[in-house]
Amino acid sequence: MTDYGSVRVQAQRAALFETPIVTAHLAGGEALIADLEVAIHKARADDPKGVQRSNMGGWHSDTDMLQWGGAPARALSDRAIAMAKRMSHFSGASHDDFHWLVQMWANVSPPGAANHMHAHPGNLWAAVLYVDMGGRGERGDDTDGLGGAFYFEDPRFPLAAMHNTQFKFLGGDNQPQAWQPEYRPKRGDFLMFPAWLRHGVRPYRGERERISIALNVDAVRK
Repeated sequence: MTDYGSVRVQAQRAALFETPIVTAHLAGGEALIADLEVAIHKARADDPKGVQRSNMGGWHSDTDMLQWGGAPARALSDRAIAMAKRMSHFSGASHDDFHWLVQMWANVSPPGAANHMHAHPGNLWAAVLYVDMGGRGERGDDTDGLGGAFYFEDPRFPLAAMHNTQFKFLGGDNQPQAWQPEYRPKRGDFLMFPAWLRHGVRPYRGERERISIALNVDAVRK
């Protein structure tokens, strides 16, 4: 009988079907963030009712912030487009072959507010900038124990139907991958991700209001 004890498997991990998520920070952007905050407070005073979208509680502006937000909103839009271009490729075309479009709105979240899980269909990228985390400290960035984490849902939906609910994929770091990984951003932090990726915000339990700006970025052929 042949002895197969010396047979070894030589394996290499292939990172297929990656989901690109950008975590960025507006370095030197304090003046821009402050001006965006002023514009948001004014818009809320002009339209205190706002609209209802994914927000559960809190104030959600209309999606025309690019107009009423003035120069600060346009500056943020320019940076979002630049970041989207760095993450985008078009077969047989260049970035200059497209009109880059941005839709923008603001969220003000009081204690108890949250955003249920949702996606932004019909766009290439979605993004969020945090203006005020509503936490403790001079910048409000100390949110320990206050909830309000931003989270994504693993888009590989068959995982939810597997018979063994304890199963997790091991990632490139050889650690189990979370089904709903969470991010705890700070003032000036910017997240960008594919618009089809479902995401939400956990209930916020702080004492002050939180402020964030959401964006859609799309590219339409000229």
